Amino acid sequence: MFKKFAVLFYSIFVLNLVSAQHGEATAEGGAATTELSEKDKISKENKEFIDHHLLDAHDFTLMVDKDGHHIGFPLPVIFYDNGIHAFMSNKEGFMHGETTEVDGSYYRLHHEKIYKTDVAGNLVFDKEGHVTSEKVLDLSITKSVLIILLTSIFMFVLFTGMAKSYKKSAVPTGAARFLEPLVIFVRDEIAIPNIGHKYKRFIGYLLTVFFFILFLNVLGLMPFGINVTGNITMTFFLAILTYLITTFSANKDYWKHIFWMPGVPVPMKLIMLPIELLGTITKPFALMIRLFANMTAGHIVVMSLIGLIYVFKNFIAGVAFPFLTLVIYLLEVLVAFLQAYIFTMLSALFIGMAVQEHEHEHHAAH
Repeated sequence: MFKKFAVLFYSIFVLNLVSAQHGEATAEGGAATTELSEKDKISKENKEFIDHHLLDAHDFTLMVDKDGHHIGFPLPVIFYDNGIHAFMSNKEGFMHGETTEVDGSYYRLHHEKIYKTDVAGNLVFDKEGHVTSEKVLDLSITKSVLIILLTSIFMFVLFTGMAKSYKKSAVPTGAARFLEPLVIFVRDEIAIPNIGHKYKRFIGYLLTVFFFILFLNVLGLMPFGINVTGNITMTFFLAILTYLITTFSANKDYWKHIFWMPGVPVPMKLIMLPIELLGTITKPFALMIRLFANMTAGHIVVMSLIGLIYVFKNFIAGVAFPFLTLVIYLLEVLVAFLQAYIFTMLSALFIGMAVQEHEHEHHAAH
């Protein structure tokens, strides 16, 4: 609710400033045309910066200096095209979209996708502006892949050490003092209420997915452009994991309620069957879209508010937009925890629906 209010406030504020400055531009004539062109240029640069921030990347940029030079480090570029090819992303011209020769063939990076080209590096576009040139199978260690690997290693070391500490003492020490309440929360407030007495079979997965999403969401708030959970491929595979666990753990009661619902007339069963089957697919789809959309929207709002400071360049914008950005950013911290909770809770709910036994129906049958 608060987020919607903030976005509404921001929209009204922008409209007011645009209207006021449009009046000034009409009065000033030719000088205003130059100013408008400059603002259009800044707006375009802001949009490109936001798009770049949301995209995955083949290098890791820590910051950009005032001259536009990217400060960071290269990452391994690995792709398959008649064999495996590998080189570092700082290879001459590659990150700047120039033609790169590899074993006699030519390739070009365009919008973080690697295409096979001719010697001149020409790409073929369709009428809508989409690239139709041959795309290679990209297996690179991109920025998102690097963060996923580092997060996985960090979690393994962290929780392995936490488990060993309990062998020495039942009193939590170190990081366990902070993590133990979260572990208990996932167990008592998510796993047990939604799954029941069979929760121990799935608590490992629920804890893993909760902390994995939480750590990635928190890293996404860093100024390095780490937007892993804002990548729909990542949320897709997380949702697929929940779907596979739900499907292969489901008991006969679950499938009976999908294919031949008890107590329902036969004509209605035939009508409900495809709807119920579709429902098994829409559940993981909802998981995927919910996490992706919320994290992406938060990044876009924050980056847009920061960009508007450079568009308007006046005292009001210099005070209002940083304040509103801070409010939205603090809200994003809450959303980072909330989205990890919602994904884990819905996963537990779907698993619980698949493994629960309908004891009341068995008693009624007898």
